[in-house]
Amino acid sequence: MRVAIAGAGNVGLFIANDLSSAGHEVQLIEQNPAVVDRSHTPDGVEWLVADACEVASLRMAGLERCDVVVAATGDDEDNLVISLLSKQEFGVPRVIARINNARNEWLFNEKWGVDISVSTPALITSLVDEAVEVGSIINLMDLAQGRMKLIEVTLAANAPAIVRKLSLDELRLPDSVRVVAVVRSDQPMVPSANMHFLEHDHVILVAREDATHECATAFIG
Repeated sequence: MRVAIAGAGNVGLFIANDLSSAGHEVQLIEQNPAVVDRSHTPDGVEWLVADACEVASLRMAGLERCDVVVAATGDDEDNLVISLLSKQEFGVPRVIARINNARNEWLFNEKWGVDISVSTPALITSLVDEAVEVGSIINLMDLAQGRMKLIEVTLAANAPAIVRKLSLDELRLPDSVRVVAVVRSDQPMVPSANMHFLEHDHVILVAREDATHECATAFIG
């Protein structure tokens, strides 16, 4: 898989090193030569010193050959421009964009060419909530331009699934909700139809945006 990463800061470098180690073809686009000079990457990583917000630079990078573009700069405006150009001008199949300021999250959608957005501030907030919130729904990540959500519920002692001793099959969740994993005593478990839930289970679900009520009914009450 060929991946172009715009921005060679700490985030961009980490992604490049990780993907290159996994055998992917990686190109880093960075406009600041000083950043390029002091950066260390595996031999297989390509470098292009250019402004990724310009069509000419992206054409020079051969973006039409990329399977994925990651807009990982420290500027949200730049990441939006890179995403839009990647999708509209070069037809990149998957565009992933970094959100630096959580207030800008609403902009990162398919209208701007973004397939998946990752908000570090929002993720940290979710992780903090996860540590303290029992019996509430925690949003871990938006998927499919926000139409789907990856969510987590930590079950309280009075959760309906526990009180009624219901199995996953007996919960009769709608088709718009899927339990994808259960973490119990720090061990991940693959859910099965006859699984019964316990207090303090971390239930990970993928749900359509409008189906969180069903998740709350089953796991919170």
